[in-house]
Amino acid sequence: MKRVLITGATGYVGGRLLARLESGGGALRCLARRPEVLTGRVLPTTEVVAGDVHDRASLDRALAGVDSAYYLVHALGEGAGFEERDRAAAEHFGAAARAAGVRRIVYLGGLGRGPSLSPHLRSRQQVGDVLRASGVTVLELRASIVLGSGSLSFEMIRALVERLPLMITPRWVEVATQPIAIEDLLDYLVEALDVGLDASRVFEIGGADQVTYGDLMREYARQRGLRRRMIRVPVLTPHLSSLWLGLVTPLYARVGRKLIESIRHPTVVTDLAAREVFHVRPLGVREAIAAAMRNEERAIAASRWYDAFSSAGLAERPASVSFGQRLHDSRERYVDVPPARAFAPIRRIGGTRGWYAYDWLWRLRGVLDLLVGGVGTRRGRPDPETPRVGDALDFWRVESYEPGRRLRLRAEMKLPGRAWLEFEVVPERDGSRIRQTALFDPSGLAGLAYWYAVFPIHKLVFRDMLAGIARAAASTPP
Repeated sequence: MKRVLITGATGYVGGRLLARLESGGGALRCLARRPEVLTGRVLPTTEVVAGDVHDRASLDRALAGVDSAYYLVHALGEGAGFEERDRAAAEHFGAAARAAGVRRIVYLGGLGRGPSLSPHLRSRQQVGDVLRASGVTVLELRASIVLGSGSLSFEMIRALVERLPLMITPRWVEVATQPIAIEDLLDYLVEALDVGLDASRVFEIGGADQVTYGDLMREYARQRGLRRRMIRVPVLTPHLSSLWLGLVTPLYARVGRKLIESIRHPTVVTDLAAREVFHVRPLGVREAIAAAMRNEERAIAASRWYDAFSSAGLAERPASVSFGQRLHDSRERYVDVPPARAFAPIRRIGGTRGWYAYDWLWRLRGVLDLLVGGVGTRRGRPDPETPRVGDALDFWRVESYEPGRRLRLRAEMKLPGRAWLEFEVVPERDGSRIRQTALFDPSGLAGLAYWYAVFPIHKLVFRDMLAGIARAAASTPP
């Protein structure tokens, strides 16, 4: 059986591709710096190996017996010097793939032409050149922005349109692009394994429509039923507007700036060879945005760009961040106990056992909820030891439960929006890592005002709640 290796499986595209390939069967192997991140996310038939694209020895082990490999890593989220790190990583990977007898490398690069490409696009295309220089056959797909729930491009568009009724738009907003829906991109990546090739080849891919970034924002606003006005000014350069983006949507302050600064030339398909070789018939912009918005209605999208681990390690992010209209408070803590013990306090949370910190504040929140017609905390929980999907748990409802691994609660208190609280435990080294995430989907300005008004309290409660869970895990009997 032909074995396929996926690098970047913890990233946005890689995570979606992994699920797609698993649904089709076949022998899969994932390369990850922290294999425990993929624990519980892959099928038992998928092999996860520890490795780093900068570590040649680990690449030799990961590529042994591999027929084809996906190269989906890049260092864009890192600081200065990402171009050199990308080049070095591609050299290591290409050499190891050649030594292992890999038949084909499928690489996802960036669409764009011209002598003055941005450092971002230049690096993406240089990686393709380096991989081809290894002597292994490389099928490179060059794409513009990706439209899908959780993708950086879609979340940036969503954030700007949701937050700004009046937008001062610079010239780059009218630069042409040819976005592709995430589902179409996955179709291309899957088919790329078996496309007949005599030598390495580059294919430009995109959706059915060539539009501007302004068109994308207007179409998103139309589908959301929002009235938005754009006033174009010639003075905001990509650099200045990227700084402005960092103020409006702080989550994009580093990665988003690099992408905006790359918007100098159109990123449209000029070579139509992909239409003749592939069977994919891509969606237009209207259909792609509609599909992304449907997926946004789920509590948490299947994968998001900021979940990615770069080739140089774990990408750090602040505890409280916002993306689009949604807001996160995500925290992690390592505990020196096995996952079953780490998860024990989580499955017992709420009810008479309480919330491991500031129980009086939780009770006060319940009283306030009752005063405005909500459910309060008087419901408790049916089973003090084991939650079940659909159970009431104080003023939450159990939405998802995976024993020993994950608990997700959906808020049923009165709120100007929707809220979830999720706990996840993954094995790490000889212990476990507990991840605690609060997610809020505000309803209009009232929802945003609510989140930021209670932010100081949330910061205190969520921090100490995680610390309390960690202490309880450490004291849980073996």
